[in-house]
Amino acid sequence: MALLEIRDMDTEAEYFVGTCSHVGESEEIDASSRRRLAWLHRLHAAGLRIKVATLDGYQVGFLYLMPIGVCPWGPIGQDIMVIPCLWVLEEARRLGVGTRLLAEAEQETRRQGRKGLATLAYYHDFWFMPAPFFEKCGFCLAKRRGSAAILWKPFASGIEEPYFPERNYHFNPRFGKVVVDLFWNTFCLTSDMEAQRVREVAAEFGDSVLLNEYCADDRTTFCRYQIPRAIFVNGRGIGWGYAAPKDGIRAAISHALRNP
Repeated sequence: MALLEIRDMDTEAEYFVGTCSHVGESEEIDASSRRRLAWLHRLHAAGLRIKVATLDGYQVGFLYLMPIGVCPWGPIGQDIMVIPCLWVLEEARRLGVGTRLLAEAEQETRRQGRKGLATLAYYHDFWFMPAPFFEKCGFCLAKRRGSAAILWKPFASGIEEPYFPERNYHFNPRFGKVVVDLFWNTFCLTSDMEAQRVREVAAEFGDSVLLNEYCADDRTTFCRYQIPRAIFVNGRGIGWGYAAPKDGIRAAISHALRNP
């Protein structure tokens, strides 16, 4: 029987966590991993923790846990911890890894004296953060918006339910320029890589493009706009469901230049 262990991220697990398990796939991912790890380490003093699962010594999963007041992903609330991402390698699923990671997250939340534990999950046929799994582990529904749901475990009476961010975006045009409004965060690997791609593509167009950046890592910025991740070109949102490809970003800017 395989030996399952859960521990806090150490130096041995940093590369696995920093690349979101995409070990050795590209220099772009590795560069993003270095930025992400620096950010994660800075937030350790604020209470952020990363739990790493190993089976017979091999890294097979991880869970991020952070105070809601520093989480750039949402939801919004007070005095609870948030799980913005839980991931288990496909070959290690159905072995109890996710359940053990959640149990460790609950223990950590109680150790830090927080009043509840929440996550943003989804009712969809996809691997990322499936809501039914969290419900099986004792989480209950706080809010739902389409396929997205805030699920939580309150540990104290009278605590307010966490809620969804409400997007606050207004396009401000600039005469003679294409305006690119980039909302991003360091927590998400694909958001961090996407932001770097947007910067590089925008620079190709020189003074024709005005790039505005809004980083959700900054709590004031996140609370003002309540957008963890988005790209707008002249007020029109663009997105692919994964890290925006350079060709797609370039095409959107070129189209806006031709159609002012």
